Amino acid sequence: MSADYLLIVPLFLAVGAGWWLGRSQNRSAQLEQERKVNLSREYFIGLDYLISEKTDEAIESFIRALEINSDTIPAHLTLAKLFRRKGDVERAIGIHQKLLARPDLSQQDFLRIQMALARDYDAIGLLDRAENLLSDIIRQAGGQEMKRKAQTLLIKLYEKEGEWRQALDTASQLQTQELREIRHELAHYCCELAQRLSRQGDAEAERFLRQALLYDPNCARASLIRAKLQIEAGRWRHAIKSLKQVLEQDVLLVSETIPLLQRCYSELGSLAEFEGYLRACLSKAPSASVIIALADRIRSQKDVFAAGVFLTEELKKRPSIKGFNRLIDMHIEYGSSSARQSLTVLRGLTGQLEQSKPVYQCNHCGFAGRTLHWQCPSCKQWSSTRPIQGLEGE
Repeated sequence: MSADYLLIVPLFLAVGAGWWLGRSQNRSAQLEQERKVNLSREYFIGLDYLISEKTDEAIESFIRALEINSDTIPAHLTLAKLFRRKGDVERAIGIHQKLLARPDLSQQDFLRIQMALARDYDAIGLLDRAENLLSDIIRQAGGQEMKRKAQTLLIKLYEKEGEWRQALDTASQLQTQELREIRHELAHYCCELAQRLSRQGDAEAERFLRQALLYDPNCARASLIRAKLQIEAGRWRHAIKSLKQVLEQDVLLVSETIPLLQRCYSELGSLAEFEGYLRACLSKAPSASVIIALADRIRSQKDVFAAGVFLTEELKKRPSIKGFNRLIDMHIEYGSSSARQSLTVLRGLTGQLEQSKPVYQCNHCGFAGRTLHWQCPSCKQWSSTRPIQGLEGE
């Protein structure tokens, strides 16, 4: 059964209830009879369309049958929601504006309709209008539930606009439990501000990074940003400490730290310490990047043959195109001149294969690419994109 069909069912029930409730109202017999005839005609026409799965025709009949009063407001809101979901936002706005024009609305119904209208404006990109409506609702709402919904929607609206400070300021008005529900998003808002402020100096950016880790101690993004700032300042030990935190925060992002750690340990002349960390990662967070980095360390300490043996054994446990390509490179260097020719051709083909494959993928919607997006460009989820694992990835 389609989602549209499911949304029409409550509407159909509301019209039916309105018909039967209307029979008890005190009107003249003639007007009552005419109203019942017209209503019942449209009602049963709509029901016939609904049974025949003619959704649009059913909606039109129910609109004609549905009078606006306090009992039918939920049905009108459901109808407008249906229009918005179908992409016909203009009609949804029309319904909500017509409802708001009624002088007999209760305060609660008035705020509910305003909230729905704000969603309409948000859906078609009229963010300023949506923001104004939501701000009004927050000021007027007597109940915490309505206020909380408006604040949550306003936070997401500021997110769309990239207004990270306003989003954090609005979030600060939420209760502890409500903050906990969006802590991942708030941590990323802080990271966005830290990245923006990093050009002005470490101190201000560091303040937001600390706040990000207070919201979400497992925010690996904050640790990576902090490490890059520390590297720019030449604070190698501090950067190493920040990068090592990623192993505890998100093992799937350890591969992102390997090139940065290698630079830090190289600057300190402590590559033996780097090798020890790589071996720890090999047991806790194995990946192609870790295996290749460790193979390079073995090669520098011993020779390319020893590194190739190590890489071969690891690829048997965890095969990857990236690791296979590095192994071919070693064989080209180590092998005979006749073998080099064939291996070079093979390496060109496998290299093209590696370059044509995405590196990161969203585990929520499946969007894939070669850039790490902290917010998925497709589904807009935060922290859902990770390095691809397995043969074609890490």
